[in-house]
Amino acid sequence: MKIFFSVGEPSGDLHGANLIRALQSRCPGVECVGFGGPRMAAAGFLMHRDLTQLAIMWFGRALLHLPKFLRYRREAEEYFKRERPDAVVLIDYPGFNWHIARTAKAQGIPVYYYGTPQIWAWAGWRIKKMRRTVAHALCKLPFEQKWLRERGVNATYVGHPYFDELRSRHLDARFIALQSDDSRPLVSILPGSRTQEVKNNLADLLKAAKQVREEVPNVRFAVASFKESQAKLASKMVDDSGLAADVYVGKTPELIEAATATMAVSGSVSLELLYHATPTVVLYRISRLAYAVQQRFRKVRYITLVNLLTTDDLFPAQPAAYDPANPVDAHVLMPEYLTCEDRTEDVAEHVVGWLTDEPSRRQLIARMRELGQTVAHGGASERAAEYIVERLSNIRPDAA
Repeated sequence: MKIFFSVGEPSGDLHGANLIRALQSRCPGVECVGFGGPRMAAAGFLMHRDLTQLAIMWFGRALLHLPKFLRYRREAEEYFKRERPDAVVLIDYPGFNWHIARTAKAQGIPVYYYGTPQIWAWAGWRIKKMRRTVAHALCKLPFEQKWLRERGVNATYVGHPYFDELRSRHLDARFIALQSDDSRPLVSILPGSRTQEVKNNLADLLKAAKQVREEVPNVRFAVASFKESQAKLASKMVDDSGLAADVYVGKTPELIEAATATMAVSGSVSLELLYHATPTVVLYRISRLAYAVQQRFRKVRYITLVNLLTTDDLFPAQPAAYDPANPVDAHVLMPEYLTCEDRTEDVAEHVVGWLTDEPSRRQLIARMRELGQTVAHGGASERAAEYIVERLSNIRPDAA
């Protein structure tokens, strides 16, 4: 059995690696090849191209890499014709993966989308592409199955693969102990896994941190960086800010576990924060143009996955941004600010509240743990692998 993967985000690389291991346990002879990242390669993936090096955002930046994307698509098409893999598995990365899906479909190769793009939030018209090209969508979030099935897409909820990784991690207990100090609470700053996110958000997060320190002088700060190049950028921004803060690479889980509270950029890290039940305020600063565009296309009120999991009204008639003064947002676990303006005072206010009002912080932690017991279970990788192997075995009984 041969399966071609196309994965372009660091988080997708992580989920792809876990899925590959689950496939190998069910089908020891399976061959996993294609476009992915270093974690997938470490799991036994034969990587043709490292797409995680092209984890970019926004249309203008994508255009700069258009020749590479076109070349990779041609390479995939040639491979499909020559090798005839049994299936193509896509993980997120919709801009490029729609082309891979269409190319595979044209060759009669079934496409499985593991961790579907959040088209329900901003691009509902793309449901037509999914319906035409995807044999089955394996959903991360419970409400996605219903939404996709109502629109004619074969879909199954398998759970979020991020929790598989979280449950299997072994944290550095010594590092956590060194960071823990009841007399000097730690606030961890998580500026995102993309360099663009760090550039757009870290300065504001550091500004908010300085405001927190004015109210809570004994607070400590630490910045979690995804890779060394981002750590160098973060260290320079910390120095320029005048804030005393340590920068660490590869210690995000430990910094989350040790923190009294965190300030984070929106992303799948919100699920990790939920898993650890760490009070968090989310910031995501974008350009005025991007803000205007998202206002036009966004269909949901929240950008944070955890907040979407707590609402009874996923698709309000008139979506608007989170407002802490609005009773409709009383259920929100992670205050969030998608903005093109300076919202550092709001960010700082939440953190100061958690640092100075322990009963309120404990109440929030209890609510986070309650949700975590419902959604933060593992097994998504195993369920997805079982579905794929069973489906392919039924199509080609000799494939397994």
